[in-house]
Amino acid sequence: MEASSPLRLAAVQASSVWLDRDASVAKACVLIAEAGAAGADLVAFPENFIPGHPSWFHYTPAGSPRSLRLAVKLFNEAIEIPSDAVSALCRAAAQANTIVVMGLTEKMPDSTGTMYNTQLIIDESGEIVGKHQKLVATMTERMVHSPGRPETQRTFPTNVGEVSALVCGENSNPLALAMIAAAYPVVHVASWPAHVSPSSHGGVRDISHMVSRGTAHMLGCYVVSPSGVNSNEMIAEIALDAADDEFLRDPAKNGGACIVNPFGQIIAGPMPGNDEGILYADADPGLCVRARLVLDVAGHYNRSDVYKLTVNNAPSNLVSTVVDSAPHAALPATAEPDPVPNDVS
Repeated sequence: MEASSPLRLAAVQASSVWLDRDASVAKACVLIAEAGAAGADLVAFPENFIPGHPSWFHYTPAGSPRSLRLAVKLFNEAIEIPSDAVSALCRAAAQANTIVVMGLTEKMPDSTGTMYNTQLIIDESGEIVGKHQKLVATMTERMVHSPGRPETQRTFPTNVGEVSALVCGENSNPLALAMIAAAYPVVHVASWPAHVSPSSHGGVRDISHMVSRGTAHMLGCYVVSPSGVNSNEMIAEIALDAADDEFLRDPAKNGGACIVNPFGQIIAGPMPGNDEGILYADADPGLCVRARLVLDVAGHYNRSDVYKLTVNNAPSNLVSTVVDSAPHAALPATAEPDPVPNDVS
């Protein structure tokens, strides 16, 4: 697709099927089909849509039996890449002929404890383009999510142009945004959960709008900002009292999916925090050029002799096995240790 070709972008605002991988995948496939039928070239999903966001740590101590029970369930329902669940998402993307950016909790294959906060990018033919793992988990997510691996800190070439993706709070990381700016994305996906800590100022709705508009302005590209919804099942599981229940049902503090143009203007949404659905916006990639003619932070609006960023994408593994394959000369059958010399005065 030419850079000047119009695009239709889609942002999902929906609840997970609470801590149920297969049911959440099935729901995602229905939403992907809906977006494809509406002509979407790219559809983006909320943070940890499959199988759900670890929200309980805002309400229950990390070491409590309740938190540990939910954390174990999260791991058991998390997704390995590749897997049958991922194959189902790939088929859905191909059938819908749309790029999918899916928020999910990924678990390390053949492990029993390591998980990542991941955005999986699947192209319109159903092929995996790559994945981004959240570099540093935010607040309580650190109880269950490992830091993202270096090789996943990158952008992704697609048929609609370069696509970038960051999760929630890392959309405020200026160094991550500088790395992305240098790739000149057409679309950036900023994925969000249904809510953040009850003590946060304004809630995820205000935070996500502020950050997504600023990100679009700085990168000079479209930002698709999907958000979760607090389901009745999730609220029943994590709310401890009436105040928690009221906060989790407040449409002014939760949700708020939107789509932003390269000038930082919201062009679709925001959705009420307790509604489910898909937002659409028709995008003109040519506006990215217009925005960057004024503010190109990876080019004319910066000085590489003054500011310079180094990004390390080299994989880093805890264990490396070294095998000595060189042939060894056989020792003589009568070999004896060297004699110890006498002391010489």
